[in-house]
Amino acid sequence: MSTALAALLLLGASAAARANSDIFVCEDAEGRKTYQNTGAGRGCKRLDVQPALSVPAPRQPQGRSASVEARPISPASFPRVDSQTQRTRDGDRRRILEDELGAEESKLQDLRTEYNSGAPQRLAGERSDARYQERVARLQAEVQRTENNIASLKRELALLARQ
Repeated sequence: MSTALAALLLLGASAAARANSDIFVCEDAEGRKTYQNTGAGRGCKRLDVQPALSVPAPRQPQGRSASVEARPISPASFPRVDSQTQRTRDGDRRRILEDELGAEESKLQDLRTEYNSGAPQRLAGERSDARYQERVARLQAEVQRTENNIASLKRELALLARQ
């Protein structure tokens, strides 16, 4: 009895699924198309929609796990650099970063002098308060940007020191 009931329920479920998956395209008198799940109304035609096909992911070979498997970071044909060349490049990089850091620190010193703790000296063309406030805001933004640049350069240099 229970197998017959299960088969009947399964048959009913598949029929209901098919009935609910019907899609109709209806066109009104002005030529506008609407898509709906019922065919009620004039100008409705049932669309023949094929079921979606799903493909399972390929299986991993037994005994080998993707997380345990060691794969090279770069392909074997990728050009290698000898250690002396790499040390030279690292030294050049460090020198460039240190030069940039020095230039940014000098720029920050000049900006802070001009900014004067938020009260820079008024210029001749700044008779209106709006122009003066614009310059103060611009200087403040430049000081902040330069401080951020210095912090980034110091982080880069610290990363080089760890290598």
